[in-house]
Amino acid sequence: MRTGQINVQTENIFPIIKKFLYSDHEIFLRELVSNAVDATQKLRVLSANGEFKGELGELKVEVILNANEKTLTIRDRGIGMTADEIDKYINQIAFSGAEEFVKQYEGKEGAEQIIGHFGLGFYSAFMVAEKVQIQTLSRHEGAQAVQWESNGSPEYVITDIEKADRGTDIVLYISEEAAEFLEKTRISGILDKYCKFLPTPVFFGTKTEYIDSPDGELDENGKVKRVSVDVPNQVNNPSPAWTKAPIDLTDEDYASFYKELYPMSFEEPLFHIHLNVDYPFNLTGILYFPKIRENVEVQRNKINLYSNQVFITDSVAEIVPEFLTLLHGVIDSPDIPLNVSRSYLQSDSNVKKISSHITKKVADKLAEMFKKDRADFEAKWDDLQIFVQYGALSDDKFKDKAAQFSLVQTTEKEYATLEEFKELVAPFQTDKEGKTIYLYTNDQEAQYAYVKKAKDRGYKVLEMNGPLVPHWIARLEQDMENVAFARVDSDTLDNLIKKTEDIVSKISKEDEEKLKPVFEAAVNKEKFTVQMTALTDDDAPIVITQPEFIRRMMEQQRTGGGGFFGAFPEMYNLVVNTNHPKVLSLLEKSEETQTETVRQLADLAMLSQGMLKGVALDQFIERTIAQIS
Repeated sequence: MRTGQINVQTENIFPIIKKFLYSDHEIFLRELVSNAVDATQKLRVLSANGEFKGELGELKVEVILNANEKTLTIRDRGIGMTADEIDKYINQIAFSGAEEFVKQYEGKEGAEQIIGHFGLGFYSAFMVAEKVQIQTLSRHEGAQAVQWESNGSPEYVITDIEKADRGTDIVLYISEEAAEFLEKTRISGILDKYCKFLPTPVFFGTKTEYIDSPDGELDENGKVKRVSVDVPNQVNNPSPAWTKAPIDLTDEDYASFYKELYPMSFEEPLFHIHLNVDYPFNLTGILYFPKIRENVEVQRNKINLYSNQVFITDSVAEIVPEFLTLLHGVIDSPDIPLNVSRSYLQSDSNVKKISSHITKKVADKLAEMFKKDRADFEAKWDDLQIFVQYGALSDDKFKDKAAQFSLVQTTEKEYATLEEFKELVAPFQTDKEGKTIYLYTNDQEAQYAYVKKAKDRGYKVLEMNGPLVPHWIARLEQDMENVAFARVDSDTLDNLIKKTEDIVSKISKEDEEKLKPVFEAAVNKEKFTVQMTALTDDDAPIVITQPEFIRRMMEQQRTGGGGFFGAFPEMYNLVVNTNHPKVLSLLEKSEETQTETVRQLADLAMLSQGMLKGVALDQFIERTIAQIS
């Protein structure tokens, strides 16, 4: 037996480890199981290179919970350690055996699979354990099995022990404060979260299996007694789809893996992208495109970040651009630094390169789909448009690439790229100032009359709805030369696309001033601004519009970014057509008849927009019934 002190610079290292090394104590199990997998992978490498001549046997990692003894054991049949190796790798804090091994065997088969990066990982055990034992037997022939033990202070004890099997047992004596880690469901949940795709089989949990008594003991009926034994269940898939070559996978394989990642998902993804990069950084993974139609604020913890198949986090906002967090799937890269601050991740050069590459890969995939099968791409556009718009708004590089496959849709269900649509409507929808006006509706049924009027003029109307449309329109107007968007109900058609000089009014300015107060009295002045405007004879007597600028600012504010405009009440224009016969006839009516007629005309205009409600609607119905002879 020998004793000693762990070589640390301060005796306060253990309180630091217990409280501050990791933000979440459950990480200890990830670290210890990962170390066990490392030890197993190292043995495979040594065997493949002829440096280990013995039988590998069944290589696996076992997690054994004994609630009665308050212990949790992590067992492997890997390379094991000698007393000197324990002194080197355990007693010298922050010395990473995995990193040293990778450097020594760089370029040799399997060496890249050593997880590494974990440094202080073993000492995370002291976050939950009051005492830790390492029982280990080295792979070297004739080695002496040893036990290392520490109670969470810098002192340790190493003793010789008897151990039949090669490998290492890490035995944690769980503290009272960490009693939750003696619960089977708690351990099972951690293993499912962090170890689901480790490259070595990991076993945990028990199921009862009955076998004949090994001593031949007889039961009361004189038959060999049956006894129960505990058989662990495998908890991981060592060969997940992203570790395989795309050529070896079918569409069914990708669909099956999606179900493995999200067993509670009831909707199939639209398509997937398989990432596979080995220069200038290492990156593998599979990203799936979910269906996103109405809401940008979807669950954003659907991309899981791994390092050599070890789960790290599902918060990848620092690894990929924000708009890509709408995707689902897996990213695996040993080049992403682990257990560091978010600010460090944001400034890390490898992270920036990986982020740019994923953005490019996604954009290239969408462009390829568009070119290869445009009809299929158009069929998927309703589900893709929020993602593409979000990307264009938040990432300039993506926006530039997305210009070739960003689509708009007309009310006739015709699709066109932005450039195609401009060429289509420029000859007809360019105003006298040389600006091409893109008319659009966000609710074709509610704005039917306005859409019909535009289509009767031979204009194309776009159907544009969704939470990001106001922001996307504003961005397009910045980027596209001499183009403006206008919702069909934002003004009269002749004002939206001014082709000639203003239409001459058949009512004098003096008569307009006389009639205007009558219309103002018929509506809520805080909500409606009355405008006496000369329209064509076949336009309605009253048209309700909402100014494009104010409405768009309010829409942007509702989805973020509208500034102080969000505090404004909704405002509308009540446009009175001074050329309509019904309006002209008011000049010949009595004051009382004018009031009744204007109220009826105003109510009809509001009814057409679904704005007549409550008492006003009830009164309108009663008046209308009374007029029926």
